[in-house]
Amino acid sequence: MSTNEKIYTGKTKDVYALDNGNILLVFKDDVTGEDGVIDPGANTVIGQVEGKGRKSLAMTDYFFKRLHAAAVPTHFVAADLDKGTMEVRRAEPLGKDVKGAGGFEFICRTRPWGSFLRRYRNYISDAERGLDYLVEITIKDDERGDPLINDDAILALGLLSAEHLAQAKELTRQVCRIVEADLRGKGLVLIDMKIEIGLVDGQVVVIDEVSADAMRVMDQAGKLLDHAVLCQQLIG
Repeated sequence: MSTNEKIYTGKTKDVYALDNGNILLVFKDDVTGEDGVIDPGANTVIGQVEGKGRKSLAMTDYFFKRLHAAAVPTHFVAADLDKGTMEVRRAEPLGKDVKGAGGFEFICRTRPWGSFLRRYRNYISDAERGLDYLVEITIKDDERGDPLINDDAILALGLLSAEHLAQAKELTRQVCRIVEADLRGKGLVLIDMKIEIGLVDGQVVVIDEVSADAMRVMDQAGKLLDHAVLCQQLIG
């Protein structure tokens, strides 16, 4: 695969246009966090962890192949684990702003945790109660702290059609169920995860990555697993 143009530099990946019309994602070792503490959900790069990029790619390759086996559409074409790259079909992310920036992140929750628990603590009578694959949508906007947006606002602003919104939310639940079942088979518990969704030739598909960078997982003892440990549990 030969590249002809670098089109975007992200916090954890660089993006190149390929001569064949596809896109090449180059996974980096950069990690995000706050106050020196690594947090995949944070918006600031605080350093690097050697080998982290290839581990994220290996997990993404692992999960995308499981999604394909379950007939879940994605933009995935091929991964080169040695080079730390992934070729994907060119997609239009859902939810871009008027300048063509940003996009939506779709979060699926199996139980109250993190920001959800902080927001609704006074309304949660049973923190152990499941959330039945509740989907929340946030806007990728570092300056505003990735705010939540609801369905009515999305439709009122014309950011998505009702059909594409419904398809994206159902696709998010499908992915969560598949990942959850896979982790359960390894004695692990999925708390929540986020994915990005885009359009490829008018079809709603999963894009970007599916890795420990975008999910919270705990073991049977209730201990949250960090990036390296989860990768080891999944693919050795």
